[in-house]
Amino acid sequence: MVTELFIARRLFSVKEKKHHLSGRIITIAVAGISLGITLMLVAVAVVTGFKKEIRDKVFGFGSHIQVVNFDSNISYETAPVNANQPFLSRLKNIRNIESVSPFATKPGIIKTGENIQGIVLKGVDSHYNWDFFAANLIRGKIPDLSGQRSSGVLVSEQLCSLLLLKLDDPLFMYFVNENEKVPRIRQFRICGIYRTNLQEFDNLFVMGDLRQVQHINNWDSLKVSGFEIKIRDFKDMEESTMQVRQMVTSYNTQPGSTLRTIAINHKYPQIFDWLSILDTNVWVILTLMVLVAGFNMISALLVLILERSRMIGTLKALGAPDSSIRNIFLYLSAFLISRGLIAGNLLAVALMLLQKHFHFLRLDPTSYYMDVVPVHLSFHHFILLNAGALIITLLMLIAPSLYISRISPDKTLRFD
Repeated sequence: MVTELFIARRLFSVKEKKHHLSGRIITIAVAGISLGITLMLVAVAVVTGFKKEIRDKVFGFGSHIQVVNFDSNISYETAPVNANQPFLSRLKNIRNIESVSPFATKPGIIKTGENIQGIVLKGVDSHYNWDFFAANLIRGKIPDLSGQRSSGVLVSEQLCSLLLLKLDDPLFMYFVNENEKVPRIRQFRICGIYRTNLQEFDNLFVMGDLRQVQHINNWDSLKVSGFEIKIRDFKDMEESTMQVRQMVTSYNTQPGSTLRTIAINHKYPQIFDWLSILDTNVWVILTLMVLVAGFNMISALLVLILERSRMIGTLKALGAPDSSIRNIFLYLSAFLISRGLIAGNLLAVALMLLQKHFHFLRLDPTSYYMDVVPVHLSFHHFILLNAGALIITLLMLIAPSLYISRISPDKTLRFD
C-alpha cells in the first residue's frame, strides 16, 4: 500500500505537457468536478437557506409548539383557558424549551373609508420575545406593553398598502362576539410597520396587547387563548412536542380544562409539506452532478491507463499484481478528484459569501416570499457533500480500472 501510494503521488506531481492528451482531459475532468461540487454546494445552500427563512417566518408568527383549548378550531376564534396552568413551571425542565408565552387571538375587520380587510388581532404580554418582529421592522417601534393597556399595534407593510395607512395613523377594528348583535369597535394606533414577505401571514396578523384581546372577549386577566412554546433546536421538535403533550395531559384533571398540544408544522401542513418537496429537487441536482463528475473521471482514468501502458507493463514484469496497479491509478484519481473538490469548495464559499453580504441575486417577494436569494450551509453539509462526491466517484472508477488486467507486458515493453 505504501509503494502504491508513493507511485501515485509521483505521478500526481508530474507536470503533464500541454500537448499530451491526458493533460487536457485531466484538466477538463478536474474542472468538471470543481463545477459539479460548486453547483451541489450552492444548490444545497440555497434550498437550505430558503427552507430556514420560511420556517423562521412561520415560527415568528406562531412559535414552534402551541398549547390551546381542546375545543379550539382553526378560525382563530378560540375558547379560553386558564393562564395559571400547573404544568407551566415544569416545562422549563424540558431541555429543548427556550420560552413559554401566553397569547390570545380575535378575528376582526379593519375598515378605512372604502377599504375593508379581515384580520386577526393577536395579543401578547410584556414578556413576549419580539426579536422576530424587531428584525423585520421597517418603520416605527415595537409596542410598549409594560404599562397600562396599550393601543399600539404592529401592522404589516402589505396591510398598510392595501388600506392606505401609514405610521401613527388611527386604526379602527370591528369585532363580533357571540350573543352580541352589535359589533364592537376599537381604535388602535399604528406604532410600527413590519415586512416579512410571507403574504398569507402579513395580510392576516396585527400584533397588539394581550389585555386588549381579553377586554374585547369579555375575559378576565386569567383567561388566554393558549401558550406558545419556543424551542432551541427545530430538529428535536417532534420529541419536544411529545414531551409537552405528556406533561400537559397529566395535568388535565379538571372538567372542561382539556388542552391539546400542536406543533406548528401540523397546524400549517401545507407550508411544511411544500418545503419538504424541495428536497427532491436537491437530490436530482446532486445525482446529476455526481454522475457527470464520475463519467468525466472515467474518461480521464482510461486515458491515463492507456498513456501509462508501458509503466503498467514494467510493473507487471516486475511481479506487481493487477490489484496493486489498479490501486495506484485509483489513488491517483483520488488526488485529482480532491484537487477538483478543493477548487470547487473555494469557488462555492466565495459565491455564497458574496451573496450573503452583497445580495447581488434578488427575488420577487410576491412569488418567493423573500427579496434576496438566501444561502445557509452548515459545516456537516460541506463534509457530507465532499465525502459523498469523493466516495461515489471512486466507486464508479473501479469498473474501468479493471481494464489494466487486459494490458499484456510483452506487447507494451516490445513497443517503442
